[in-house]
Amino acid sequence: MAEMENKSICYDILQFQETLRKMRTLDDKIIYTFNTSIPTDSFKGQVNESATCKHLYDELQTNYRSRENSIKQCIDILANEVRSLKQEKDAHPDNFQLLKHLRREQTSLRLLQTELGVEEVIKERTMKVFYEHCRNYYKPLEASP
Repeated sequence: MAEMENKSICYDILQFQETLRKMRTLDDKIIYTFNTSIPTDSFKGQVNESATCKHLYDELQTNYRSRENSIKQCIDILANEVRSLKQEKDAHPDNFQLLKHLRREQTSLRLLQTELGVEEVIKERTMKVFYEHCRNYYKPLEASP
């Protein structure tokens, strides 16, 4: 995620989710990708299915690592922010604006933690389709359906 150099994206949850949505394009279009890259029986000789499946698998794994790292990095940033705000709130328990800010950051943190669960669902769904289409051509060593 190129935008992760700018940590402020972690504080704008809607922008972060939009960035994740764009990064999930390959997963969203996985069926289309297979339909266009793995040929039917009549065109089998024109494409190396093993190489195509390996390339797609490698691309998917790179995307998964990138998204997961981005989410975890933002979770760490917001968790530190929440800890800091809690300490500040303990020192100033009557500060209503501080309490509002703390709750807003806690909500953002929960949303990011939810994104990790969403990632697992997306990965599971995509890998199921991958194995259905590539099981005869490529079997990754570290993965299993």
